[in-house]
Amino acid sequence: IGVFEPQSGDNGAGGKQEVLGMQYANYVQPTVDINGETYKVQLEVVDNRTAAENGPSAAAELVNKGVSIVLGSYGSGVSMAGGTVFAEAGVPAIGVTCTNPQVTADCDVYFRICFLDPFQGTVLANYAWNSGVTTAYTLAMLGSDYDQGLVYYFKQAFEALGGTVISEDFPEGTANFVSYINNAQAANAGVIMAPVSTNYAQLIIEAAGAQGFEGHLLGSDTWDNNMVIESAKGKSVNVEITTFYQEGGAPEFDAGIKEWMNANADALTNNGGNDMVSAVTVMGYDAYFTALEAIKAAGSTAPADILAALPGVTYSGISGEISFDDIGDANRDAAYIKTANTETGAWDFVKIQGID
Repeated sequence: IGVFEPQSGDNGAGGKQEVLGMQYANYVQPTVDINGETYKVQLEVVDNRTAAENGPSAAAELVNKGVSIVLGSYGSGVSMAGGTVFAEAGVPAIGVTCTNPQVTADCDVYFRICFLDPFQGTVLANYAWNSGVTTAYTLAMLGSDYDQGLVYYFKQAFEALGGTVISEDFPEGTANFVSYINNAQAANAGVIMAPVSTNYAQLIIEAAGAQGFEGHLLGSDTWDNNMVIESAKGKSVNVEITTFYQEGGAPEFDAGIKEWMNANADALTNNGGNDMVSAVTVMGYDAYFTALEAIKAAGSTAPADILAALPGVTYSGISGEISFDDIGDANRDAAYIKTANTETGAWDFVKIQGID
């Protein structure tokens, strides 16, 4: 099984956490039975280094290794870039948390187990509007398919509800977000919606805290990271995010992966230094077992056979029931919303929300 994930770059932290779920799944179930014969499952991890320009070479490396199926990537832009290579080679891929619609719309071999940005953006817009916010400020990185896509869908939904949206973009490598926070305050924005990578989320929280921003910071699934919650701890900030899972939803799973991480120094490091269970880790775990179901359904390790079997695959995962629609997208209709507890340094569950 090929693992197509960022282990470096802006999304490296999230990519490492996603891979942890696959590695734990491989530890729990290291074999698969095909036609009465037991095969050992080997994970081939390749670093796509976050950026779309690195996607094709990383994807080609996996294809050259002869993988049967690919998992990943954290980040939609690099998934789209790699998808072209997977399609040419006829190798199926299961997206784990790449939420941009184009990942599957433009690629016949790509499936995914997560909700999509039109859904996530609308959930965030509904949440903000239902909280009494009428003016929203969005902040996204220039050139990021993920950031720009989510902002587009949020803006579309929020304006349809009657709200006003002010949008700004920042260049890659930005280290100081004070001016953007000031612009949001000047616009009397009740929320700053910023679907950015983990490192930028931390910087935005720092700036919001320093400038005394009294509104709410709305983050997407990329904010569901223990380094983000650590940044919020002890600060006067309000942070809410949409995500795929909340720790405590599956106590037996949580206990098992925590024990595994605590017995493995590298796993703890890759999880950001503690054993908090991230939603992307859960999704990585579910993606691995979905891939095993596809391999078993195919009765083969041949990519073409697995690709043919994937549309009919179902799996009851930790994150919920997994099945695919005609495009290869997951049939998902709910997102977890949770808030940063700035006193305890943990995420508190708020609600599960769909689209009204």
